[in-house]
This record gives sequence, C-alpha cells and structure tokens, in this order.
Amino acid sequence: MASFEEDLNQRLAVLRGQHLFRELRRIDSAQGVRLEIGGNTLLSFSSNDYLGLADHPALKAAAHEAVARFGAGAGASRLICGSLAPFHQLEETLAAFKQTAAALTFSTGYAAAVGAIPALLGRGGIIILDRLVHACIVDAAKLSGAKLRIFAHNDLDDLEKILRWCSTFRSAADPQKRERQPRVLIVTESVFSMDGDTAPLREIVALKEKYGAWLMVDEAHATGLLGHAGRGWADELGVSDRIEIQMGTLGKALGASGGYLCGSRALIDFLVNHARSFIFSTAPVPAAAAAAKAGIELAQSAEGEARRTALRQRVSELHSVGLPQLSIGPGAILPWMLGDEARAVAVAAKLREQNIYVPAIRYPTVARGAARLRITLTAAHTVDDVQQLARALKTLEL
Repeated sequence: MASFEEDLNQRLAVLRGQHLFRELRRIDSAQGVRLEIGGNTLLSFSSNDYLGLADHPALKAAAHEAVARFGAGAGASRLICGSLAPFHQLEETLAAFKQTAAALTFSTGYAAAVGAIPALLGRGGIIILDRLVHACIVDAAKLSGAKLRIFAHNDLDDLEKILRWCSTFRSAADPQKRERQPRVLIVTESVFSMDGDTAPLREIVALKEKYGAWLMVDEAHATGLLGHAGRGWADELGVSDRIEIQMGTLGKALGASGGYLCGSRALIDFLVNHARSFIFSTAPVPAAAAAAKAGIELAQSAEGEARRTALRQRVSELHSVGLPQLSIGPGAILPWMLGDEARAVAVAAKLREQNIYVPAIRYPTVARGAARLRITLTAAHTVDDVQQLARALKTLEL
C-alpha cells in the first residue's frame, strides 16, 4: 500500500489531470466589488453579497458593538452555557421578516440542512429532492437514513410520479398505526445556486398538499432579493404560508454569516431538541448574529429597496449587451455555460489577465461536462463595471 503522502499526491494528480483541482486564493481586502489578490486589484463578479452589505458600515458597527458587550466567542452550545441575547434578537427579527411564528439560526446554511432534515425524517421516511439542490441538502438526506428519491429538475410530472409511488406506502399501511405511515418531505431551492433559475413553487405546493407531503424550500439565493422587502421567492409567489420549512443563509444578500430555519413554533422547538448540528455545536460568534440582524433590517429599509433596484438595473444592463451564452433568471446569478472543465479554467484565467475575477464552476459542484463561469452581480457594481465585464467577455474566443 502506498504511504499516506503518496496516496494523497496520486489522488491530487488525478484531479489536476481532470482540470478539477482547486486552490485557495488569498484576498487582502474586504469582500466587495474590487478585491486585492496577489498585489493586483481585480473587479469581482464572484460574490453572493448581492446587496453589497458585507462591508456596510451599519453591519460593521453592529458587530463591533456586540463584541464590546458580549465578547468574541459564545462559550459553548446555546443549550449548555446559555443563549446570548444577540441570537434571540436575530431570530425574532428573522421570524418577523419571514412572517413565521419562529426561527432558529445555525453557524452555516450547511449546518441548518444537516441539522433539520435528519431530525425530521429517519428510516421509514421518504425524502424527494430536485436533482439540482445544494450539496448540503443531498448530504443531509443521505445522513437521515430515509429513502431518497430524485425528481428531474423542476419537472412537476416526475415529482408527481414519485408522490404517487409514495402514496402506495400510505395506502398499504395500517390506518390504526400512524407511525407506520411514511413521512414524506420534498426539498427544493427557490433560486438555484448554479443555474439562477427558479422553482415552480406554486405548483409544488399544490402537489405536496394533494399528496399529504411536507415541503422544505431553501431560499438562500432569493432572501434579500425577491418578494416584498426581499422576503424571498415564496413570498413573491404568495405561498410562503403554505411551506412547512423555510431555510436560508445570512451570509449572502444579508451580508453576514450563518444559516436559518423558519416555520412554526413547534418546528423550532423540535429542532432545538433534535437538530444535532445545533445541539452539539458551539454557538456562532455574537458579532455575526448582530451583523445579520442589522442586515435584515437594512434589507427591509428604503436603502435596501434602492439596492435591489440598482441590482436589477445592473442585471438588465448586462442582458442588454447581447451575450446569448448568458442564462437569464430573476436573480443575480448569470451562468455562462462552457461544458468542458479545461475550457472553463482557461477562460477564467483569461479574465484574470484582464483583472476580472469570475469563478470557473466544475464538478462536483455541477455535473461533469457542465462547467461554466458563474457570474454574479451585486448592487455595489456600477454601469462602468458591467460594461468592463461585457467588453472582456466579448474579447474571449468562446
């Protein structure tokens, strides 16, 4: 058997040969439109900081105040050493924002998914996922031990076919023993993170109600952008009150960090007692909770609305340039499909030579042969920034 180092290096060599090797790029500036990388200033179209709040003075001031009052760390799990006030203030603000009875926050969106899904379903349950859901949801579903079924991306007919299959288990179960009837959970994103398209939530809600299933929607890339005051895609479609579990992150449009779950009081109480990633994790730093609260408040303000308007204008400007390779969605994610992994890496490198930073997205983030540039715009970009990007894209031999 090869030595430990030899084995790892062999596997890394395979990644390099497949153009799938990744490396960390050090940033010597705050996250924003312009990044300091290796002594150069690059115009970035890579961030999920859609409203440009990550370096906003209000969020930084809230974080500083929390550090001054509550310190740098939380000490332990919130169930062990007590639950600091900034977490409660954040969750109250978040529940009011999402118009739900309660909310619970986690260190990351990944932790939220891995905590919630195995807590709600286990062996004997059935989880139905859209094929393009985020990896954290897939991992959580596998971890749960429930039966896992996948429906073709946004394919309502395929989803209903699986729901009909699930109903055969219900009809076969003894009606006197409800515990034998499988719990069925559908999970989808509202705005898909790598394609930028949206889920048909009205139709999915109708199907889950028809077949007695539950629905969990990840609003990570819609919260702050879509719906009234940025409440999300479900709010825009008028179905948020018919969704059992709303999930999202605090580290994208809201400018801070962490993940959340919103829903009924019973849901949140259940997760406090059963979500292992919540129970067994040291709480996030109080500064992150305070910054996230400030981000939610800002997103609902007149400034937040102005930033959403500016972002929509930037997206419209890039669409109007006439680049047919760009996919169009209601949010700020504009993938440029390239297919070949080596080609995606090469194109991203050519853009960096022009001091423009756009990530090359490859397997396993997307399917093999579905590599792309993932262009994201923010409210902090200017008209000139968009024009610079358009000129650079047009010069590439694609």
